[in-house]
Amino acid sequence: MADAASQVLLGSGLTILSQPLMYVKVLIQVGYEPLPPTIGRNIFGRQVCQLPGLFSYAQHIASIDGKRGLFTGLTPRLCSGVLGTVVHGKVLQHYQDSEKPEESGPGSVPKEGSSSFDQVIKETTREMIARSAATLITHPFHVITLRSMVQFIGRESKYCGLYDSIVTIYREEGILGFFAGLIPRLLGDIISLWLCNSLAYLVNTYALDSGVSTMNEMKSYSQAVTGFFASMLTYPFVLVSNLMAVNNCGLAGGCPPYSPVYMSWIDCWCSLQKEGNMSRGNSLFFRKVPFGKTYCCDLRMLI
Repeated sequence: MADAASQVLLGSGLTILSQPLMYVKVLIQVGYEPLPPTIGRNIFGRQVCQLPGLFSYAQHIASIDGKRGLFTGLTPRLCSGVLGTVVHGKVLQHYQDSEKPEESGPGSVPKEGSSSFDQVIKETTREMIARSAATLITHPFHVITLRSMVQFIGRESKYCGLYDSIVTIYREEGILGFFAGLIPRLLGDIISLWLCNSLAYLVNTYALDSGVSTMNEMKSYSQAVTGFFASMLTYPFVLVSNLMAVNNCGLAGGCPPYSPVYMSWIDCWCSLQKEGNMSRGNSLFFRKVPFGKTYCCDLRMLI
């Protein structure tokens, strides 16, 4: 119980601190760029067109809505984080409790270490189920969070309070409205988890020397690196999920003429690839800017 409470408190604190960053990232993902690009130089000294940074973007939002406006959508995001942590922990605890009778039984054999690939598959499967359950239950709050942020574009006030947002979504879209963009989000989480754990297992087993005194530290570093690599590869799923969560919901940021109406998340995925709009995620790193023949490197969406 104490561990769960500490995880909830830590997660809530990180959520509050990262809320302005999350706000800026979501607006960038839907293609909202209110600040013009400027000419600058990259690390190689080449002249490039640079998009405003995260802090410049945050200052722009604060100049309109004040510093408090940077925390728009915080309440549903906190609810999502707390509920997700509890559900995730409960599911994993259920698996641990179901194993205790087997481990304490006669003739039980101690488990092998995490280097066993079978053990990696078993643990990853459990983690996948726990994450999927948490995502499924918390997705309605995720949808409300995104829509609360995106309404900054058209200066609407449709999704202001948590209760009013729930009523609005249910009245206009029914139960399915709370799960807009769920499938690509689930797919992205599952693929990222399996990629991360599989790559970490391969690196820890075949690339690292078990005789190194700092083996535990090296394994933790490899887990972090493979996790970042997996998140980059699955970023398009996150982008499509967020776009579908706000698509055709009555906000300027998710409706024509600002954004096309997508029939499904597959339609959204294919449309982003065909139109070549890099600000919508056709590239993980680079974004074309209609500013002469210069380009800019944009890593902001991956943060």
